[in-house]
Amino acid sequence: MNPQAKLIFTTSLILGTTITVSSNHWVMAWVGLEINTLAILPLISKSHHPRAIEAATKYFLVQAAASTLVLFSSMTNAWHTGQWDITQMTHPVSCLILTSAISMKLGLAPFHFWFPEVLQGSPLTTGLILSTIMKFPPLTLLYLTSPSLNPSLLTAMAIFSAALGGWAGLNQTQIRKILAFSSIAHLGWMAVIVVYHPKLTLLNFYLYSVMTAAVFLALNSTKVVKLSTLMTTWAKAPALNTMLLLTLLSLAGLPPLTGFLPKWLIIQELTKQDMAPAATIMALLSLLGLFFYLRLAYCTMITLPPHTTNHMKQWHNHKPVSPLVAALITLSTFLLPIAPLICTIP
Repeated sequence: MNPQAKLIFTTSLILGTTITVSSNHWVMAWVGLEINTLAILPLISKSHHPRAIEAATKYFLVQAAASTLVLFSSMTNAWHTGQWDITQMTHPVSCLILTSAISMKLGLAPFHFWFPEVLQGSPLTTGLILSTIMKFPPLTLLYLTSPSLNPSLLTAMAIFSAALGGWAGLNQTQIRKILAFSSIAHLGWMAVIVVYHPKLTLLNFYLYSVMTAAVFLALNSTKVVKLSTLMTTWAKAPALNTMLLLTLLSLAGLPPLTGFLPKWLIIQELTKQDMAPAATIMALLSLLGLFFYLRLAYCTMITLPPHTTNHMKQWHNHKPVSPLVAALITLSTFLLPIAPLICTIP
């Protein structure tokens, strides 16, 4: 892609995200979401492969429908209350439509159907943007409107997302689809707590973004998109593969790694809110995700695939690993000791 075009699209992504995050008016938030959608489409379809074109088309149709629902819910609320302030979303029907719209934009179940296919058709770097930066504006809207949303509906959608994200990822062999279902499961953890402790939702999103960025950039360094090729990369970058194993286990939420921190705090907060059954179900459903994370981690540690298909030999290369990858992997594995500091933040 032309560097000037890439700069324009990247700047537009930053601009759209900034407009949505900093706005108090629903129309400005909608404008920011539309700028984001239009800026990411060329990045998805830049390879000109039929799958990439299909992914861009699916993404555009779903995001357009979700943006329409956002505008419709804000207009319905303004019709009944006479104001366009994001934090004054009080009408029940508007809140229901808004929950559906934001769930569709995030890829929260049962509106998840587009996300695995779009991520599969995108390059790894674009998949990273879709999994992290593109989820920040709708998550901010969810954060701002959380006092008005229906807790029972969000809890049901969160449990469904955690179940579907774990269950559907079990049989996948494409790493981008596995990470897509991982994202859906993590969104369930964010949605279940947003009404009771919104700051925990943001903490979970920040830590998830760090861990996901570390995984995507490590995979991009070794040019791996399938399990069968992941099995042959040990000889190519053994140190990076070892740290990738720890990062995947951190995404699974195993102590003493960073990914255990948000799950621990969310389960603690749900218990305080007399939602022990929901906390128990979420904890049990995370075991489904643990299975495919362990499967990925296992594949990073063996040198030959367990079948007779021939693979090109991978050898050491002298290309140094980016300092950004090293920093993200460090944050993805060693942040648990700051838990007491985070718990003191009001």
